[in-house]
Amino acid sequence: MKSFRWPLLAALALACATGLAQGSGPTDPQIAAIVVAANQADIDAGRLAGSKTQSKDVRAFAERMVADHTSVNQAAVNLVQKLHVTPESNPTSDSLKQGGEANIAALKPLQGAQFDRAYIDHEVAYHEQVIDALDKTLIPTAKNAELKALLVKVRPAFVAHLDHAKRVQTSLVTAQ
Repeated sequence: MKSFRWPLLAALALACATGLAQGSGPTDPQIAAIVVAANQADIDAGRLAGSKTQSKDVRAFAERMVADHTSVNQAAVNLVQKLHVTPESNPTSDSLKQGGEANIAALKPLQGAQFDRAYIDHEVAYHEQVIDALDKTLIPTAKNAELKALLVKVRPAFVAHLDHAKRVQTSLVTAQ
C-alpha cells in the first residue's frame, strides 16, 4: 500500500540531493516550478479524497489541502508574474508531476478505510518531505528575496498540515 507514494517523495528528496550535489541548488525559476508542481500534486490528491472519503475528518483535511495549496499556488503565480519569471521545468518538478499522477492512480481503486489510510499516510510522509525540501534546499537556495519570503511565509502552513494529517492518521487508527 505504501509503494505508490515513493515517486512523489523521491522527487522531493531529489530536490534536496540535487541542491547538495550541485552546491548551488535549483534556480529561482526551477524553484517556482517545483513549488507549483508540489502544490498541484496535493490539490489533485485532496480533490480525489474529498470525492471518495466517507470520513468527515478526512474530508475536512482534504478540503483544507485543496484550499491552502490552491492559495499557495496562486501566490506563487502572482509572484512570478510580478517578477517576470517563467517557472522552469526541471527533473524535480517533472518527477513531482509524475509522482502525483502515480499517487492518484494508486488511490483511485481503493475504497473506504483502506483509501482513507492510504491517503492520510501519504499526506503525513509527503508533508514531512516538503518541509525537509523547504528547509534544506528551496529556502536556502532561493536568490530572489520575495521568493524566499514567500517560501518562509508558507512553511508554517505546511507544518500545520503535517500536524493535522498526523491527528487524522491517529484518529483513523483508533477508529478501527
